[in-house]
Amino acid sequence: MSMFLYTILAGLAILPLFLFLRNPYFVQDLRYTITCIFIGLRIESIKRSKPLYTMLDCFLDKVKKHPDKQFIVFEGSCFTYRDVDLQSNKIARALSLDAVLEEGDTVALLMGNEPAYVFAWLALAKLGCAAALLNYNIRSKSLMQCFSCCGAKVLLTSSEFRGVVEEVLPSLREQSVSVFVLGQEEQEEGGARVEGVKTLSSGKIQQASDQPLDPQLRSKATIKSPTLYIYTSGTTGLPKAAVINHERMTLAASMQAIAGVTRDDVIYIYLPLYHTAGFVMGLVGAIERGNTVILRRKFSASQFWDDCRKYNVTVIQYIGEIMRYLCNTPKKDNDRQHKVRLALGNGIRADTWSEFLERFGDIRICECYGATEGNVGFVNYIGKVGAIGRENFIHRHIFTYCRGFCVKVPKGETGLLVAKISSRAPFSGYAKSPQQTERKKLKDVFVKGDQYFNSGDLLRIDNEGFVYFMDRIGDTFRWKGENVATTEVSDNLIMVECIEEANVYGVKVPGHEGRIGMAALTLKDNMEFDSKATYEHVKTSLPSYSRPRFIRIQNSLDVTGTFKMMKVKLVNEGFNPSVIRDRLFYLEDKEGYIPMTQEIYSSITDGKLRL
Repeated sequence: MSMFLYTILAGLAILPLFLFLRNPYFVQDLRYTITCIFIGLRIESIKRSKPLYTMLDCFLDKVKKHPDKQFIVFEGSCFTYRDVDLQSNKIARALSLDAVLEEGDTVALLMGNEPAYVFAWLALAKLGCAAALLNYNIRSKSLMQCFSCCGAKVLLTSSEFRGVVEEVLPSLREQSVSVFVLGQEEQEEGGARVEGVKTLSSGKIQQASDQPLDPQLRSKATIKSPTLYIYTSGTTGLPKAAVINHERMTLAASMQAIAGVTRDDVIYIYLPLYHTAGFVMGLVGAIERGNTVILRRKFSASQFWDDCRKYNVTVIQYIGEIMRYLCNTPKKDNDRQHKVRLALGNGIRADTWSEFLERFGDIRICECYGATEGNVGFVNYIGKVGAIGRENFIHRHIFTYCRGFCVKVPKGETGLLVAKISSRAPFSGYAKSPQQTERKKLKDVFVKGDQYFNSGDLLRIDNEGFVYFMDRIGDTFRWKGENVATTEVSDNLIMVECIEEANVYGVKVPGHEGRIGMAALTLKDNMEFDSKATYEHVKTSLPSYSRPRFIRIQNSLDVTGTFKMMKVKLVNEGFNPSVIRDRLFYLEDKEGYIPMTQEIYSSITDGKLRL
């Protein structure tokens, strides 16, 4: 019997070695699996909770647990968890006096990164309202489309964007949208009131009670109730509102837990709060962990590491472009003098990844993959350079996905990522956009009656299970961390008097992440390209990341047999004037569109001219 026990103990002793030899990532895989199981159990518990336990309740629990802990640090000001709770109570009460809001209503937020954004969101949650997070770069028709998608009854904005709102005020009135300028004092209005715009002044807010609101105001929420609308560009050229329900919010906010963030960490958030990364994974994730947020209005490469040192930042967020910008800054002797231990984000290239680690030290990079509206995601919890994630058995159990289009692609080969739509991996689609929702679904993919979410991304999975992003397909491309819809840009270009047709696409630029915008144009009969008018139009109607940086003038645009514009050849030819015989123009920041020269091309490809 003792010999048998010795044999068992000896086997157990060498088991870790055996598992390690078979899988060198066994420990990390096990840790990730345990974390996912705990998160899954937590979400199942939340589903059964009555009333529903939301991320607002999670925040209120943190207020009780550590009321005096710093929650938000912003431009020299500090707000504890209690401060934020009381301020959001005041805003909720002040708003409810002037706005008629009921549980389930939607309120749009058009604000920059500032503490008031957080106060306002929590105030809306306490009133039982969903928040539509508007991209402050969009204008006119695109902005109004956001309201059509979510059905917002109220718009909360800051004085910074009052002019933007007034441009579309007649359309907002038609849709019976009430507008409130948050924090603006009465004397700042500069004369006569503007009909349809009310102020929610600092005075009104501070006079309001800071007592807790009645939980009954949000008692009807279910795990599937919308809590956020986050906008994403699509092939229609207009924003689409991805529906974020409470289940999806809780799951996405758990990303920090998966990455190993703790309550003692200090996270640096500068990504826009209208994005999933900045708001859900960053801000709401910080609430789930109970840590401290260093909030910044916008990214600054020159001040990035100074901020990290000043505030003892331990966790940073990124998109691929951010890491490249940091690597491109002049080297300093104190590049490695900081407390950052973890970088969480997506889109970093393998060469930038290696360069970043070599220069800034031993920072664990946790790369992840997913779409705001998607039903599948990956996490590179190992830290494998260049990979966007890793698949394992629990991941395959939760998400049923394949690479291929009706034919499964074997490991090592590139294929289109499609994910099965199921109760475990639902696809909520886009608010009030049934056609766009259906366009993202693939039916009868592998068996009759099945439905899959079409990611639009080409991925490759190697023999070790690491997942690599290869390219995007479809009518969008990504530049400076933003999805650009080619149709929206095309529709704007053909509004210029001299332009007959426009074919917009993204082209690669050496040393840059993503693709930059380029447009092939045909001109109206007997008209020349009006570079000045074109520049003035795109400057006023498109955000900076959507404006075509290169323009190519053609006699006619190539189309397929079904009259779809052909882009592949144009994309491959790029913007090299020595290769392209057509006239080319380059968007110079101060002068507008100027003739493209070989000298400009060389400066771009050599990295001397930054785009």
